[in-house]
Amino acid sequence: MVTFSPFDVTLWYATAAAAPKTEPLEGKVQVDICIVGAGYTGLTTALDLARSGVRVVLLERAEAGFGGSGRNAGHCTPTFTHYSLPELRTMLGEPWAERLIERQTRANDRVSSMIRDYQIDCEWVQNGYVMGAPHKGALAEIKKKAASYNAIGAHTRVLDRDEVEAITGSPRFHGGWLHEEGGHLNPLGYARGLARAVMQEGGVIHTGSAVIACDRNATGGWSVKTEKGEVVADKVIFSTGAYTVGGWPKLDRTFKIQKVFVAATQPLDEETRRTVLPKNTTIHDGRGDIYVYKYNAEGRIVASMFPMGRRGRDMAYTRQVMSDRLKWLHPQIKGDLRWDYFWFGELDMQYRTVPRFYSLAAGVVALTGLSGRGVPTGSMLGSILSEWALDKPESELALKLEPLTAAPFYMSFGPAMTLRYYRIRDNITARLSGAPLPPHA
Repeated sequence: MVTFSPFDVTLWYATAAAAPKTEPLEGKVQVDICIVGAGYTGLTTALDLARSGVRVVLLERAEAGFGGSGRNAGHCTPTFTHYSLPELRTMLGEPWAERLIERQTRANDRVSSMIRDYQIDCEWVQNGYVMGAPHKGALAEIKKKAASYNAIGAHTRVLDRDEVEAITGSPRFHGGWLHEEGGHLNPLGYARGLARAVMQEGGVIHTGSAVIACDRNATGGWSVKTEKGEVVADKVIFSTGAYTVGGWPKLDRTFKIQKVFVAATQPLDEETRRTVLPKNTTIHDGRGDIYVYKYNAEGRIVASMFPMGRRGRDMAYTRQVMSDRLKWLHPQIKGDLRWDYFWFGELDMQYRTVPRFYSLAAGVVALTGLSGRGVPTGSMLGSILSEWALDKPESELALKLEPLTAAPFYMSFGPAMTLRYYRIRDNITARLSGAPLPPHA
């Protein structure tokens, strides 16, 4: 039996607004569209369709936001984290690249409007995102990034050393890149708010309803079965991501699981908060072996990293790494850091790190491979899936439909090797630049 990391140990589970009341599916219902998976992608798809007057039912094995949508670190930065925009254009070709770039880079408009329109209680702030330049050599890439994103309408700028320290409170950066549209939130609160919005618009959500089969019925539609019920629908959308369990043969082979961990400190005192992240932004330390952090509404630092070696296995050592890195970035933190919450999540990694849109059968599609892109990506994908469900021609969609394809065998070890490569590269580059290395580098 497939098992995932514990869900009820997260900071978000302890602090998010309550979920709307939902029940398992019992009996038989007939709708236009059945969606499987109540993460951001499934929820925003259902919301778009319900607003369009479509009869939609969403089935969820556990509860809304149980997967990556409820356990990510809460960053909402409308960028591509692995490929540059020119690389995406080369890889995807046109018009697909430009369509996806437009959706992703404007995703925060969609997120902020849904939060506003449905009054979602999720700690949403939009104070920007900063990627630091850990050494002088990183500034050239940052300048290229700013130019390419500004060329498509994003609001970003390059920061000098004094500016980046004023915004982040860290003296370790030689400069940085500010994306003014970046934000952060309580991710589970956001997912639960989206679920409430779906229901407000007339959509139906059944939690505790694992899908065990999806078969063609006698009338040419589809029968989606759970243990105690059945949904008969014209079309079916699978949006279960890394938390795919059954439902459609081999769908869980389209990606490989990559773990990530997130931790949250005790609430920091007001004096510390005046000098550490004084602008309440999200910070990326600029290294390939990433350390990303921000505050929650209580004043806790919420930070995330990928497991590597002892990190992620030895909990005492891992907490020490997290503390030492944060104190190195912010020497003004004098007291002890206590990591009150520590949890893991699963990412559906695939080699392109761009979501994959699969045609499973006539009237059935799936979308997996978000590869850790999180809040903005999951939110914008709903607009693409809803357009497919509303019969927009495939040639006009923002993602190309493709046959179901298993992830290459090397994805079992490729992401971990890539992280180690980034770590070695960063260390060599920093030494050549004369820049100090963070602890445990």
